[in-house]
Amino acid sequence: MAKLILTLLFLLLSYFSGSLTLGDDQKTWCVAKPSSDENALEQNLNFACPIVNCNIFNEGGPCFLPNNSMNHASIAMNLYYQSKGSQFWDCSFGNSGLVVLTDPSYGSCIYE
Repeated sequence: MAKLILTLLFLLLSYFSGSLTLGDDQKTWCVAKPSSDENALEQNLNFACPIVNCNIFNEGGPCFLPNNSMNHASIAMNLYYQSKGSQFWDCSFGNSGLVVLTDPSYGSCIYE
């Protein structure tokens, strides 16, 4: 487990330092770090939603459930990140954002 964590850390550090380049066709998404506190998540929602359309997680929407700040902030952060061209710096969100290589979509909730 420690080896896996170190490998992931190395890959993330390499990516953010610019020494690891993803291919042009490599899709990335922005999600909230699991360690993000409720205040940071609310700030991210307040920042992103006036810029992007956050209706996707309104009640009855495909991404409403689970109805929590972590889920809704991740969706809003990704919408913002994608709208800005998927540049890693557009997923910073005060160090509460995380660029991922695995599609976080679930059920009928499709991340762009």
